[in-house]
Amino acid sequence: MCGAEVKPLPEGVRRVAAALQAYGAGHEPVMLSDAARTAQQAAHALGVALGQIAKSIIFRRVPDDAAVLVITSGDRRVDEAKVAPRVCAPGQSLARADAAFVKASTGFSIGGVAPLAHIKPPVTLIDAELFRFDVIWAAAGHPHAVFRLTPHELQAWTGAPVADVTVR
Repeated sequence: MCGAEVKPLPEGVRRVAAALQAYGAGHEPVMLSDAARTAQQAAHALGVALGQIAKSIIFRRVPDDAAVLVITSGDRRVDEAKVAPRVCAPGQSLARADAAFVKASTGFSIGGVAPLAHIKPPVTLIDAELFRFDVIWAAAGHPHAVFRLTPHELQAWTGAPVADVTVR
């Protein structure tokens, strides 16, 4: 085989690819040679601005253990104080999600959490800062996989509201 082996895509990437196909997206996940576990790594590998990376940040809503997904621009930091009132009932709060919670609630490992194709639908918010860009890139279910989309596609595919959820 000319020294090259064809490897099947990881399961998470296959889920994302199936979701993209179902949405009628014109592009598929791309496997990078280097890991893109962080927004900075992804931006460097793709040759795009850090803000064009759509980070998927998972929180755990207390006390019902619901996963809360905040999709934010790679050059911004999520402000939990802005997120909590949008996704929590009075008396509820948010907590940081550990790796086990992220994997169990999304089906993805940290560093590869896609904004769609989760095994359990999360409560989702989209950072308004992503709309500064015509094209963004998101993790595609694996630390080496990404996919291209627009902020408007992200909103249409997730059905999530757009909000100001970052630190200024």
